[in-house]
Amino acid sequence: MGNPMRIRARMSGDVVNVKVLMNHVMETGQRKGADGALVPAHFITKVTAQCNGKTVLEADWGPSISKNPLLGFRFKGAAAGDTLSITWVDSEQDSRTDEVVIG
Repeated sequence: MGNPMRIRARMSGDVVNVKVLMNHVMETGQRKGADGALVPAHFITKVTAQCNGKTVLEADWGPSISKNPLLGFRFKGAAAGDTLSITWVDSEQDSRTDEVVIG
């Protein structure tokens, strides 16, 4: 399990603006280490966002995403005080879920 995500979710009219900073190494499998051997691939493959149990975002990612990715998105259909949860799964089947209350 990775380090906690930093999630900000704020209402702007009837739209929720979300920014998520994910702590992850995001290794492509193409970089060589100090010993000259390839560093094994280890990257986020799936990101899901749910508001009160309803999926509002699903994304399939690959090795081209940078280390500690920042994800931003907007959606409608929520209210201040609702709970937003973000989950990622990586290429080693490790996962992380964090929640925030929409402000």
